[in-house]
Formats: sequence, structure tokens, C-alpha cells
Amino acid sequence: MTNSKKTSLLSLGKPLYWILLVLMLVPFKMIWGVEVFNAPTALFLGLMFALVFGTPFPTFNKKLSKYLLQASVVGLGFGMNLQQSLKSGADGMLFTIVSVIVVMVVGVWLGKMFKIHQKTSYLISSGTAICGGSAIAAVGPVMKANQNEMAVSLGVIFILNAIALFIFPPLGHLFNMSDAQFGTWAAIAIHDTSSVVGAGAAYSPEACELATLIKCTRALWIIPLAFFTMWYFRKDIKGGEGKAKISIPWFILLFVVAMIINTYTPDSASILKDTIYPACVSIAKQALVAVLFAIGASLSLKVIKEVGVKPLLQAIMLWVLIGVSSLLVCLYTIK
Repeated sequence: MTNSKKTSLLSLGKPLYWILLVLMLVPFKMIWGVEVFNAPTALFLGLMFALVFGTPFPTFNKKLSKYLLQASVVGLGFGMNLQQSLKSGADGMLFTIVSVIVVMVVGVWLGKMFKIHQKTSYLISSGTAICGGSAIAAVGPVMKANQNEMAVSLGVIFILNAIALFIFPPLGHLFNMSDAQFGTWAAIAIHDTSSVVGAGAAYSPEACELATLIKCTRALWIIPLAFFTMWYFRKDIKGGEGKAKISIPWFILLFVVAMIINTYTPDSASILKDTIYPACVSIAKQALVAVLFAIGASLSLKVIKEVGVKPLLQAIMLWVLIGVSSLLVCLYTIK
């Protein structure tokens, strides 16, 4: 493609990006009773946009998908009951703990076998084990990962997240999974919180609630993993400049606070229980549609090319391991 054509596409893509983003935020179902854009549609449009026009506003797009996702997860908390959610999610907690440890161990071993750079391999394993981009963003600064190592790891996770959003809901229906089974499976086997929530929303509201709860519980493992990473790469950290910083996912704690507020708000406060809290949940769900569009729009051909074969192969093998094992556990241990 010539430079003039690239410039022409980019100039067309800039206004189109804003138009599509605004449309994703419009609650068509609430206004006209027709759902125009849902989670899979938004992701697909984002992917098609990135492949045709590239990413016109990469910095803004990255920040939008990060912070709007965090706000959306907090908003979903206002529609969940803490006691019921903990009871529903108890079945997936033990396997969550085991899977995090197993994925990290196998991931580091695969990295050595494929001769992938140690830090890149470790970041991919962290993202697969816990919560995708959030785990990579939290662990990367601790281990003094450079920009290339971060970019490759995040690129791999973005690619697999996009695939997961499309294939998980149909697979759930194929295996006739219950809401509890699918919600638990999605939370464990899909990397990023955004894709977990998106896949859950595409399956059912109940599956979405459970998937969000388990995924946010799983994401709290970022904190002990960050401390372990600090010890594991202690030689690199000691040899570098400055102290390692640990990024704590505060939005998850706010999500729990929102659940507690919703759970213990008295029924007499009807304006809160019947109007304000449901409105927060509706806004959060609509915002998630825009988040998924932004994530899709981030996955340009440039990102795909920069990933490389070996890191992608490591990530796929880890994904198959956690995906198949968690599927079997969910099918045979959860009703």
C-alpha cells in the first residue's frame, strides 16, 4: 500500500473512530428496545476497524480501554449481592488457586524449552495465569521489563482475548453448560477481565455476574505474584536503577466495596435499590461495549506481526492447558 493510500485511510479512520465509539455508548435497547451493538459485535467492529484503518489514536484508545473497563467493573458491583456471589463462586476458588500456580510453572518451563526471552515468557505466563494485561502491567515494572518485552506479551494476550470472546459463548452452548459452569470456566480460562465480562454477558446475566466475581478474586493474586516476581528477578532489580514498584489493582477493591454497599443498603432506601443502583449497572454494561470496541481497535496488523511465532505458541499452549482442564473441572464438579 502506498503512503498516499495509508494517509487517506488514516484521515478517514479518525472521524469514523469517534462516530463508532459514540454509537457504542448509546443505549439503543433502553431507548428503542433494540440491541444494535453487543459485546461480540463491538469487538468484531473494533478488529475490522484496526485491520482497515489502523489505530488512529493509540494512546487515547489504550487509556480508554483501561480506565473505562475499571469503572465498568465497579459499576457492575452495584448489581451483585456479596453473600450470594461468594456462595456461588466458592466452587471455583480452589481450582483458581491451583491453576494460577500450575500455569506459572508450566509457562516458565515452556519459555525455557522454546528459548524465549526469560522476561517475555514470564510476562505471558503471568497474563495467562491471572488477568491478562492487568497482570502484565502490574508485574512488568517490578521485574524491570523493557518496552519490547511488554509489547510482545500484551500483543499475545490481546490476540487470544479477541479469539476467546468469539469462541467461548458458542462452546458453552455446545457443551450445554449451566450459568455457573460457564461463568467459572470463562473467569479461569479467559485472560483479561474485559473479555471475561464480555463473554459472560454474551452467555447470560447470571454467568456474567459469577464470571466477574471469580475473575476479580483471581486478579487479587497480582499482589502476591508481584512480591514473588520481585524475589525471582532480584538480581535484575538490584542491578537496575531505582526501586521496583508494585501496581495494586484498586478498582477491584472498589468493586468489592460496591457489592458491599448494594448488599447492605436497606430495602427502605428504594430510590437507591430500585433506581440509582440499576442505573449504575446499565451504564456499566453499556460502557463495556465501548471498551470491547477499543480493545478490538488496538489489535492492528502491526501488533500481530510484532508478536512473533514462539511467544504466540507458548501462549496458545498455556491457554489450551488452562482452557481444557478448567472446562473438564467445571463440567464434572459444578452443576
